[in-house]
Amino acid sequence: MKKKRRKPNLKPKRFSQDQNTNAVKASTYDRRSILKYLRNGAVAAMILGGGGYFATSKVRATIAEQDLSKIGNGTPAVVQIHDPQCPVCIALQKETRHALRSFADGELEYLVANIKNKEGSELANKYFVPHVTLLLFDGDGTLVKILNGSHNSDFLRKEFTVHLAVSKKG
Repeated sequence: MKKKRRKPNLKPKRFSQDQNTNAVKASTYDRRSILKYLRNGAVAAMILGGGGYFATSKVRATIAEQDLSKIGNGTPAVVQIHDPQCPVCIALQKETRHALRSFADGELEYLVANIKNKEGSELANKYFVPHVTLLLFDGDGTLVKILNGSHNSDFLRKEFTVHLAVSKKG
């Protein structure tokens, strides 16, 4: 006669209520789990801190670009009449920044006249220009040239080079 094998009991062992809570407490407060939480917290703090640093520097740059009082401070300026909700304006801003990378810091001042702000709309109305426009000022704050519409960075780089040459002569 064959022996019947007993099936192994696959059900998990049940702890009594006291054993279950003690097991959970022991696992949450062991050294390894505390170090894991500290490491995860440190990583999260670095990510949040780094993100905060970059966000702060971007906000500072945006505020500096919108300071229209820099027109006529002795440095030739490129002022973009800008609508932040206009995709063509955003594309022009990208191309302008790309073109300005080939110039040394302090050689040209790049400013943004946001038409949603009082100062930006006043500047646009003063020169009778719509958004998607670049105004080129010399170091004294005199308007030298107006570039209407969207342009690529190569064209803008050439225009800015000529603008610098004219501004240095005058």
